[in-house]
Amino acid sequence: MKKNVSRFAAAALAAILALGGVTANAAEADKKIVVGATPTPHAEILENAVKPVLAEAGWELEVVVFQDYVLPNTSLEEGELDANYFQTLGYMNVQNEENGLHLAAVAGVHIEPMGIYSQKYAALTELPDGAEIGIPNDPDNGLRGLQLLEQKGLLNSLGGYGTDPAVTVQSLVKDTEANPHGFKITELEAASLPLSLPDLDAATINGNYALGADLPNTCPALDIEEFDEDTSIRRTNFVVVKQGNEESEKTKALVEAIYSEAVAKYIEENYKGSVIPSFIDPPVTEE
Repeated sequence: MKKNVSRFAAAALAAILALGGVTANAAEADKKIVVGATPTPHAEILENAVKPVLAEAGWELEVVVFQDYVLPNTSLEEGELDANYFQTLGYMNVQNEENGLHLAAVAGVHIEPMGIYSQKYAALTELPDGAEIGIPNDPDNGLRGLQLLEQKGLLNSLGGYGTDPAVTVQSLVKDTEANPHGFKITELEAASLPLSLPDLDAATINGNYALGADLPNTCPALDIEEFDEDTSIRRTNFVVVKQGNEESEKTKALVEAIYSEAVAKYIEENYKGSVIPSFIDPPVTEE
């Protein structure tokens, strides 16, 4: 009888210890935040800046790297991720509408501004009259490039480009009021502009392509875009969660870590203007 009691007590103790282990494992697993991201700069920022901040607060961050823009959202929708970080609000809203997803932005992290780069000149004021400046050849980024040239005073205006269908890049170049310095503006594939930079006097290059060509380290931008409230929201890359998780403990911890001074410092020091901190909350939408 005593042997049976002893065996029962041992079994009960083992069960209690096992239950304690399961509980501990569950608690440990619940302190892990899994975030999907594209490689540059998103995964880099998460791994090198956000992860240490979360670790200090007792959280483990696991970064899952994706090479496309589809799987990070479908994986989040299916509950395989706690959040993702790679997209603008415009892209997220289209995905929700067209693919029946239920995603919500919770934190604006960074903007990848377009910059004016040159391997021949050290300042915009050095550009001579008639200099050849490359811009992207797709409509959205081409307009963005011209707006940047206007913003920095290289063009007086766009001469109706972007609003008047009759105004082309070629006609803008010939417009002496809009283009008093007679700059030759050459339209090229956005991805090819870094490779074409040696043949140009300057070029307006998107942040992601500048990063891919290591321009921030080898040839820093002469100047970059400035943003008002509207363009800041449109250009910002947001952390996104599945709807219903906006106020979860994991989401709050992730947002707090991202909005830290350490993350802002990492972005500013490592990307040298090709990525800039945004740190804005998503706009409130009326139900």
